[in-house]
Amino acid sequence: MAITYRDAGVDIDAAARAIDLVKQAVRATHGPEVLAGIGAFGGLFDGQALRDMKAPVLVASTDGVGTKTALAAALGRYDGIGKDLVNHCIDDILVQGATPLFFLDYVATSQLDPEIIAAVVRGVAEACGAAGCALLGGETAEMPGVYLPGALDLAGTIVGVVERDGVIDGSALEPGDQIVGLSSSGPHTNGYSLIRRLFDDDELRSTPPGLDRVLGEALLEPHRCYLGPVQGLRAAGVDLKAMAHITGGGLYDNPPRVLPDGCAARLHRDTWPVPPLFALIQEKGALPDEEMARVFNLGLGILLFVAAGEGARVVEQLGAEAWIVGEVVERGEQPPVLFD
Repeated sequence: MAITYRDAGVDIDAAARAIDLVKQAVRATHGPEVLAGIGAFGGLFDGQALRDMKAPVLVASTDGVGTKTALAAALGRYDGIGKDLVNHCIDDILVQGATPLFFLDYVATSQLDPEIIAAVVRGVAEACGAAGCALLGGETAEMPGVYLPGALDLAGTIVGVVERDGVIDGSALEPGDQIVGLSSSGPHTNGYSLIRRLFDDDELRSTPPGLDRVLGEALLEPHRCYLGPVQGLRAAGVDLKAMAHITGGGLYDNPPRVLPDGCAARLHRDTWPVPPLFALIQEKGALPDEEMARVFNLGLGILLFVAAGEGARVVEQLGAEAWIVGEVVERGEQPPVLFD
């Protein structure tokens, strides 16, 4: 008896419908530098777009949304995880001084639902458009037997550019430099395996004391993009000596990625307000402070390292959601991140 590809679990027509649903949103991110995008075997981006640069350096990063996708599936809310993906990747290259050029996404599932895929990709396109980044192409994969029924995976690759003499790597940091933290919009894309273990479906759909909305909605708040605030600081002449995106590993493991030998980051816990959502997670799981700071951003999505005395100017420009949270100190025999 003959069988079809659909009988084996792969619906080519559904994939084609998903592409049709997102074509307009994707093309809206394209400028004249995009020579070929959706539908082509490979995206084409005109390198002449960089002709006015002296010594352009391409900066690339690949990442995913992790098990936040499972929370989105459980609550039937897919509109935000595409923004999570793009904004996370933008922030990863932003800390090295790069401006995004183009983005590629990858969505995989056990059984393709065109409306769900379209909701995800529209979020990707919206975030790309907001950042002036072309959504150059991507892939939608239907893989029964690889993914569990109802499961969805989401990943992406970003390419940006920075002048060679504008690369930010932290090499100029020295003791006395100040650390400014910018607020996060929630856990961003980290810690969701732990979160999903702590809260059941009923709790996710309720509004706990201390929150002003349903818990699941608060947890699905998209990852914040810091491109605008950082560009504003650089336009104002602020010398950003280093930046650390607070992702997996939290406040313990990310700052050391930009600290030169002999330097440590001292953070003062009482200098910024930890959002109630994190207090709720900590209480529910009876998690020690150290575990919380290693898993979550605790309300600080990015750390900016500036010269001594510059912190107040940075905070004044950024507004109420920025704080001087610490300083660079000599490391000696101490760990690279210190809390007091």
